[in-house]
Amino acid sequence: MFFLRCEVHSSDTNIFINSLKRVAEDVRTIPEEKVPWFPRKIRDLDKCNLLIMKYDPDMDQDHPKCIRKGMTDVLMHPSLFHSGEPLPRVEYTPEVAATWREVYRTLRTIYPDLACRQFLGGLQQLERECCYGEDSIPQLREVSAFLKEKTGFQLRPVAGLLSASLAFRVFQCTQYIRHASAPMHSPEPDRGHELLGHIPMLADKEFSQFSQEIGLASLGASDEDIESLSTLYWFTVEFGLCKQNGTVKAYGAGLLSSYGELIVTLSNEPEYKPFNPEETAIQPYQDQTFQPVYLDSESFEDAKIKMRRYSSSIQRPFSVRYDPFTCSLEVLNQPSKIQHALGQMRDDLKILHSALEKLG
Repeated sequence: MFFLRCEVHSSDTNIFINSLKRVAEDVRTIPEEKVPWFPRKIRDLDKCNLLIMKYDPDMDQDHPKCIRKGMTDVLMHPSLFHSGEPLPRVEYTPEVAATWREVYRTLRTIYPDLACRQFLGGLQQLERECCYGEDSIPQLREVSAFLKEKTGFQLRPVAGLLSASLAFRVFQCTQYIRHASAPMHSPEPDRGHELLGHIPMLADKEFSQFSQEIGLASLGASDEDIESLSTLYWFTVEFGLCKQNGTVKAYGAGLLSSYGELIVTLSNEPEYKPFNPEETAIQPYQDQTFQPVYLDSESFEDAKIKMRRYSSSIQRPFSVRYDPFTCSLEVLNQPSKIQHALGQMRDDLKILHSALEKLG
């Protein structure tokens, strides 16, 4: 038995079916699903291995990707890693460890003045519980277990840029370190960018919820809406700023993992604009140099409320709900599914009501 998935113009469908019937005894068709395919269970992420490489390692022997050739196959071939498996451990050379030490030591000196308090709190926890420091490169296994306990996020190894799995509270994480010739900047995500830029923020419950909602909004959306959400992700999760005690602080991973851009961004040289999703979604951005414009929010809660309002305007004939118990997504396109979800909410409300009564 063969299952064929083909794209055929509607006017040619009968011709196509008749052609198949000439070479097969039994040909059956199934109707097109109204809801487009996207991962529904966390193990479906094993099928999402479309890798987007900006640089060809064969073109530049000094690029960090060439260093990765000596690492395990799972780093270069993410399809070899499957959900539920232990995260691979990586042994780094003394040269790579020296690069990490320089990056960590330099950035750590400016974080207290320029990073937001949520980032600083997460970083301090990681230093206490996950061996974060300049003398050792943290392993993904320990960091993933830490995040799972704090906010329900977990890590998944990839070889480079990959479509986000934020809807499942899964963060894609590379395993290589930027090249020693440019320790303060990496042309693409590396472990310095992710461990220092993203992970401390994902340890914050409010920010992790904000990140997941961007992922949920993208599921089944049009190409145009996904492009807009990608731009919003760029100006928030990657290069976001927020006000704290009247001072602008950084919370974006692209800033917090780049010494030069972090210094320039908070020097009042660039242009600041208030975060407005409708305007931000069409704001041009740079991926090869510093941003000419940065968007700042009054707070994470303010950004989350605005993003939630924007997401609700995305036209989809269904809604999606994440089930944290099964780590799966449910498409709410039938009354029975909505009734079941409401039943679960009622149970949660009963627990909260009981707790309030006990408090008097």
